[in-house]
This record gives sequence, structure tokens and C-alpha cells, in this order.
Amino acid sequence: MPVRPLVRFPDPRLRAVAAPVTAFDAALADLAADLLDTLRAAPGIGITAPHVGVPLRLVVLDLPEGGGPATYVNPVVTQSSADLRRYPEGSVSMPGVVEDVERPARVSVRYQDLDGAFHEVEADGLLAVCLQHEIDQLDGLFWTHRLSRLKRERVVKKYEKQQRAG
Repeated sequence: MPVRPLVRFPDPRLRAVAAPVTAFDAALADLAADLLDTLRAAPGIGITAPHVGVPLRLVVLDLPEGGGPATYVNPVVTQSSADLRRYPEGSVSMPGVVEDVERPARVSVRYQDLDGAFHEVEADGLLAVCLQHEIDQLDGLFWTHRLSRLKRERVVKKYEKQQRAG
């Protein structure tokens, strides 16, 4: 499948709320395959349809120790732990910068597969972080908005400097 061009920060499409997927068809499967190829080319470990300019609630993860790629359609966090964990985060739409983000250590996520069947996953560690990060993106919340204002400004300046340097 083709590698699609990535939407780059600060494109306003990264702040838009994605629409629910309603058609579980070949076009959705093709989009998921394109997302996986785009993710691997980026490179990264998580991507959403909005990262390639498609405003749908679709996530593809390919974690280093995750047992292969996973697709989540219309994912939603149904439960979060009270205990928090800090983990370095970044984005395929803002390459070259990372910063620690604090999030719940464990989550339950309800989602659909590419055929529309419902599933629920209990996640901790990197999977929990990635699911929360990508669901935030589907809700129009770019990862930098989980940072303090000072850290966010520092990350944005570093990214802008890298872009100017080429």
C-alpha cells in the first residue's frame, strides 16, 4: 500500500476532532494498511488517520514488543488508573522532538476491529501510553498540549529550529 504524506505540526487538522468510522469496508482496510506503511516509513510506533489528513477515528500501532501491528477503530478509554506514569512522547507529525508526558499508568480501551466487531483491551506500559496518546489525537488534542506551557513552548521552538535548519 502507498505511504501517505504526513500532516505536519502546526497544521490545524491535527487539532480537529475525528469523526467515527461508520463504514467497515475495503476502503477502511486499505486506509489501515496505508497507515501501517506510513508509520513504518516515518518511522514511528503509532499513527492515526488524522496524521495523514483523513478525519476518521482510526489508530494503528506497531510497538517494538507488541507482537505485530494492531488496528483500533473508534477507540475510547473506558477506565483509567489513578496512578500516573511519565513516559517520553513525540509524534510522526512533529519528528525530532520528545518530552515526558504524565498519563494514567493503566487504561481500559473499547474499540472495534476492521470488521466492526467490538473488543476491549486492558493496557499498561507502552501500550497504555500509545493508546492514550493516539486517542487524544483523535479528540483533537495534540500531545504537546499535555505539557506545561513552558515545556510546550520549548518543544515548539526546538521543532521550529530543526525545520529551519532543514
